[in-house]
Amino acid sequence: MNAAVQENKTMSKPLLVQGYEVVIGFETHAQLSTQSKIFSRASTAFGAEPNTQACAVDLALPGTLPVMNKGAVERAIEFGLAVGSHIAPRSIFARKNYFYPDLPKGYQISQFEIPVVQGGSVEFYLGDEKKSVRLVRAHLEEDAGKSLHENFVGQTGIDLNRAGTPLLEIVTEPDMRSTAEAVAYAKELHKIVTWIGISDGNMQEGSFRCDANVSVRKPGAELGTRREIKNLNSFKFMQQAIDFEIRWQIEEIEDGRAIQQATVLFNPDTGETRAMRTKEDAADYRYFPDPDLPPLVVDRAWVERVRSAMTELPRVMAARFVSAYSLSDYDATALTQSRDIASYFEASTQICGQAKLVGNWIMGEISRRLNAVESDISACPITPPQLAQLVNRIHDGTVSNNAARQVLDALWAAPDGSVDAIIEAKGLKQMNDTGALEKIVDAVLEANPRNVAEYKAGNAKALNALVGQIMKGSQGKANPQQVNELLQQKLV
Repeated sequence: MNAAVQENKTMSKPLLVQGYEVVIGFETHAQLSTQSKIFSRASTAFGAEPNTQACAVDLALPGTLPVMNKGAVERAIEFGLAVGSHIAPRSIFARKNYFYPDLPKGYQISQFEIPVVQGGSVEFYLGDEKKSVRLVRAHLEEDAGKSLHENFVGQTGIDLNRAGTPLLEIVTEPDMRSTAEAVAYAKELHKIVTWIGISDGNMQEGSFRCDANVSVRKPGAELGTRREIKNLNSFKFMQQAIDFEIRWQIEEIEDGRAIQQATVLFNPDTGETRAMRTKEDAADYRYFPDPDLPPLVVDRAWVERVRSAMTELPRVMAARFVSAYSLSDYDATALTQSRDIASYFEASTQICGQAKLVGNWIMGEISRRLNAVESDISACPITPPQLAQLVNRIHDGTVSNNAARQVLDALWAAPDGSVDAIIEAKGLKQMNDTGALEKIVDAVLEANPRNVAEYKAGNAKALNALVGQIMKGSQGKANPQQVNELLQQKLV
């Protein structure tokens, strides 16, 4: 992350925290979904016994040479196309030198001066405000191994299964100005890489790891000294870590102490960050071109082959939803948060033709129930045909929204049920008989002369009291639209 990079001058007025502006940039490592490693044929499958998936190349045995994985390159190209980046026709690999026990070669093969993916942006909504974060680059590199501490007393174990696993490191400009914006960006990036299938995005398994560069400054001042929070593997911890780091830096500055550039770790048990080491700069890694790897050449024909094989992108699908289904930009974006949600929405809508109602129920009642049990749409017990049938019954006036929620409750408990059978069995049909409903309205008006007088005197809230009495008199079965129409006619 280059802290001296030119700032985005088009950003809206900054959100201040205790008089300070927050500046956040991200470096994200997305593990690519290849079956073999980036420079060897060893498996990338998760969960194997330690050191059973590290071959001679991964172990850096003398005489071994790296061979580039074509699938990793194609996934990098696919990501670049998804975010509007420039795909470099020629890029090179470098050796990034540092010495850790889990780095067999004593260096990491990465890209430095000329990455394969350059520029681009990630767009997302924060509430109803559209945001855009600029990308500096996305470069290919190999992962290191893993140090193991849990099962060793006074010792450290080394598992080299991850050594050589293909990564795409995605680096942003320091464009984010709040924790909420940073988390929203990370979620959108996660959606992109999983949507196009270049990564499974499993944060618990380390397939999607975020490093947040956080600094604070007084408005209009130069960028402050940043601290990098490493290996954030959940959005919840990401929010907690950044919030703590912001407060800590402000307190340090207010107490007259200077911020030292450092790499820090977040402890979820204490909710605090702690310094791990001083932050290295590029010069500390002594980058130089890797003599064992030729330049990576990507011609235009290759890029176009990758483009032609790509799935419909979320932003393209969202635009289609706006055009085809007359949805708002916000609703279309929400309904393309994942391919499963988008597929569920389209399957339901194609049956009933009521896109707005279907979208409202997915974003509302269905999402609320799934969130309560921390599940996604793939675990929804309501099938698209069932939701479509329920939406049809709302649209044709058979049931009210309140009654529809009761139907949804019944289906959630017994997914094999029928919408119409549940409506019939529970007596949830709305009262659409105008004559019967008019009798209830007349009785309520006669019994509540005070509310009638207040409404006619200009108190609009008095109408709500009358509607409530009518709904009570109809046992909740009156059609609200008809109730309002009758009241308007009789209260003139």
